[in-house]
Amino acid sequence: MPETSPATGLLLTGGGARAAYQVGVLEAIAEIRRDAVAAGAAIGGGNPFQIITGTSAGAINAAALACGADDFDRVVAHIAQVWGEFRAEQIYRADSLSVLGSGARWRMLLGLGRFAANWMRIKPKSLLDNSPLAGLLQRLVPLDRLPTLMQQGHVQALAVTASSYSSGEHVTFFEAAVPMEPWVRSQRLSVRDRITHAHLMASSAIPFVFPATALPMPPGHTEYFGDGSMRQSAPIAAAIHLGAQRIVVIGAGRMHEPRDEDAPNTHSGYPTMAQIAGHALSSIFLDALAVDIERLRRINHTLGLIPEEARAASALRPLDLLVISPSERIDMIAARHVDALPGAVRHLLGGSKVAADVKGGALASYLLFESAYTRELMALGRADAMRQRDEVLRFFGWVPT
Repeated sequence: MPETSPATGLLLTGGGARAAYQVGVLEAIAEIRRDAVAAGAAIGGGNPFQIITGTSAGAINAAALACGADDFDRVVAHIAQVWGEFRAEQIYRADSLSVLGSGARWRMLLGLGRFAANWMRIKPKSLLDNSPLAGLLQRLVPLDRLPTLMQQGHVQALAVTASSYSSGEHVTFFEAAVPMEPWVRSQRLSVRDRITHAHLMASSAIPFVFPATALPMPPGHTEYFGDGSMRQSAPIAAAIHLGAQRIVVIGAGRMHEPRDEDAPNTHSGYPTMAQIAGHALSSIFLDALAVDIERLRRINHTLGLIPEEARAASALRPLDLLVISPSERIDMIAARHVDALPGAVRHLLGGSKVAADVKGGALASYLLFESAYTRELMALGRADAMRQRDEVLRFFGWVPT
């Protein structure tokens, strides 16, 4: 049976194809644990994460991990195999006809204006069609296993987040092994529900790029949802609400990006649409996590100033965080792989101009579901986690007896 105390949470953040980095980190954690067992550490078998939460592409990884919680090493290897063999057509339709047709509709909308668009009945739902993702989820995430795994104690809770275009609220959908009251905060709430592939499609629907997904909401209506990273002011909160006492956070971008003038290949010309879109997506996917981590560390520091006896008499507890995030700029890595994008998508994003600088590579970094890129991110994640090997061992208490 898996360890149950203290409850360990895992947060996998959003970022489209950037989520390949998370897989490399998970591979390293699995290896570190195997080595600790070989060295004599008394470690319970099974899944080291009792509470698993995810957003966007991180929600897909989180759900896949939860659905294989009875064999952590095997499920991590399976997820790694999928990410290591990725092709864009597994996520979105990359043929010229569908991509260019969608792009043409958007360009006509921008050029003709709302009146002409309505007159011509042009109503594009998104830049790209992500219907192939539904088929991948059927193979990668066997959600029918989850209730049994929870009943057997392999995992306590799974949560995925999405953003409602209908209500403007940030919603965390969760499935748990024990009765648990949903929580409500300003502009964010939770809904206890059976997690489905539709929830994963909604959580990973990058705004403008992929279409919204309809999901049922209590007390009996439907709302349309997009990527859970939108309006996500407290990414770590779900794991805390679900009972995690310590949390591993795996990011999809550096916590502190270098200033633009320190980065190569930047220029002072007017920004391209790819630059603007990449900047917007980075603000959606990356900024909130760094702020949330900083806030929690300040709270931990403040709690440390309170005498232990006074803290013991309250419900206040410091939260143990292990943060693993990229040591390199992922947009720079993506810029080296832009040519791997499907030709029609590359043309739609501006051709060679997409890779003209780091900002242009930012947009590509979310759409490069291609193995050369995902494998490099996995290798980076693995290397970064291995550099924190001692910290990982201390965090989990994986020390020889």
